[in-house]
Amino acid sequence: MTNPHSTTQTYEGQEPVIAALSSSNPQQRLQAALSVGTTAEDRHLGVLVQRCRVEPDFFVRDMLTWAITRMPAEATVPLLIVELSSDVPQAQSQALHTLSKIGDPRGWEAMDPGAIGDSLIAHADTEVARSAWRAAVALVPGDDRERLALSLVTQLGRGGIETQKSLSRALVSLGEDLVSVLDGRLQAEEETVRTHAMATRGMFTDPDAGFAHALGEAKRVVALGSEASA
Repeated sequence: MTNPHSTTQTYEGQEPVIAALSSSNPQQRLQAALSVGTTAEDRHLGVLVQRCRVEPDFFVRDMLTWAITRMPAEATVPLLIVELSSDVPQAQSQALHTLSKIGDPRGWEAMDPGAIGDSLIAHADTEVARSAWRAAVALVPGDDRERLALSLVTQLGRGGIETQKSLSRALVSLGEDLVSVLDGRLQAEEETVRTHAMATRGMFTDPDAGFAHALGEAKRVVALGSEASA
């Protein structure tokens, strides 16, 4: 007889380890994801991808990603690409994250701004956008780096300090030879864009200084420039 107080329900025809992925206990869900990833059986792939859409715990999501990467890319990549068009933001952000870990060229083709526009790079949901920035710079081929950088700079000035830091790190990771993509934004009408562009340029010059320091210096310079022109 099933214990009515059990946190893991085993539904008819469902394996206990799969039922445990929906447990109310995050440790049970984490252990279940670890177990499924260890056996790495293709038949569990769909359940893992579905769970990524709704899993609330960061560590469990990370284990789900690991479990998916343990399976053949021929099976995982097409399913993850479908998730990029989901109307569930978490499904999109997790798919982007997982594709970046797999490293398959098809992942870049599915998110390339030159092919699909800025729907992911400029996504209204900040977490989806940040995941897109990180995934794009991880997957972009060398010949497409500048085109990606030109798409990324359209997001300068967006959000709070953590969001801006994510974007700056993404741009810097593309390589110091692309620093000139920021030049056109240094004279932008919006002060937040000018400041963010200047801070990002500072990180190209001195990557060890950190974003907070670079942003502070940029704000000081922009403020002095505004006073001088007043």
